[in-house]
Amino acid sequence: MQQRIGYRQAVARQTESLEIGRASVAAALKGLDLSAFAGKTIGLAGIGASYQAALAGALYLRASGIRAFAYTPTDLYGRTDEAADAFIALSASGQSREICDVMREASASPRLAVCRGSDNPLADLTGAVLATDSGADNGASSTGYTGTLLALGMLIDRFAGNGFDWTRLPGAVANVLSGAQQAAGQAARLLQGRTSIDIVGAGVGFANAGEAAMLIREAVRVPASGWDTLNYLHGPMESQDVATGVIAIGDGREVKIAQDMAGFGCPCALVTRRTDVADAESLVVISIPTLGNAMADAILEIIAIQLVAGDMQDAAGLTDITFRYRQTDTKLKPWSPTEV
Repeated sequence: MQQRIGYRQAVARQTESLEIGRASVAAALKGLDLSAFAGKTIGLAGIGASYQAALAGALYLRASGIRAFAYTPTDLYGRTDEAADAFIALSASGQSREICDVMREASASPRLAVCRGSDNPLADLTGAVLATDSGADNGASSTGYTGTLLALGMLIDRFAGNGFDWTRLPGAVANVLSGAQQAAGQAARLLQGRTSIDIVGAGVGFANAGEAAMLIREAVRVPASGWDTLNYLHGPMESQDVATGVIAIGDGREVKIAQDMAGFGCPCALVTRRTDVADAESLVVISIPTLGNAMADAILEIIAIQLVAGDMQDAAGLTDITFRYRQTDTKLKPWSPTEV
């Protein structure tokens, strides 16, 4: 059983979860035959937080020279043959009904499931699974999301022959959890009470922007949206003012977005690897390290934002909440108060 725990508890066990996951994924990859994926266009199918991970995975595959696209199940119903030659199906629980539907339709193609464990309907359906072993989590995905990013990063490195030492990740995560805590608390206080929050990023930062928006909606119950950096400059930022907030993720144009918005009086947090950007009125800078690998750096980014969401949740009096709106048709097993 994968235990359902409080949100802050889940974030606090990120270092442990990712160390266990790294060892488990490394061992599992030694036994997986991935030859059927060679030379094929790969579709990554996900929903909810897993779709955001699919966006990051597709970007990393393309950056590694492999054609790949991220899809929601809505994109794939009745069209799997046209979408890709092989599929990676993402569902932390392995119980997402829509992902199982489209992977059933894609039965003629090579398929691999990435799930928290290996004993679930999606793993049975695809016949091949890479278990993240991320363990206990909250309904607002924390270890589940980062575990999926980790597994995709290591899997894609195997596909592409990339060289990265994933043993460096858990220590860097521990540094973010301790080193970013104070700035995350300041950012949470700045963003508290905003009527809506936009999160802006590019590349894997855009995938994290969407995941951060889900976190703030689910854990803090504040309307939030994720935006691509350059797209954000073409109009969406016009609605921002002192009543709203922005979280910018990145080291490039995102820095100026954060500084400009703060200058207009809009409370902003900037998650960045740059060391030359200072706090200002209405701006809190959260500095994170870089490991030089897009997927590993994405994990560090989202953990910094998970800290912000945790402080906002506590300040809003919503500690350890569960979802108010529970669907009865999205999972193959009923919702459980003790199991994710």
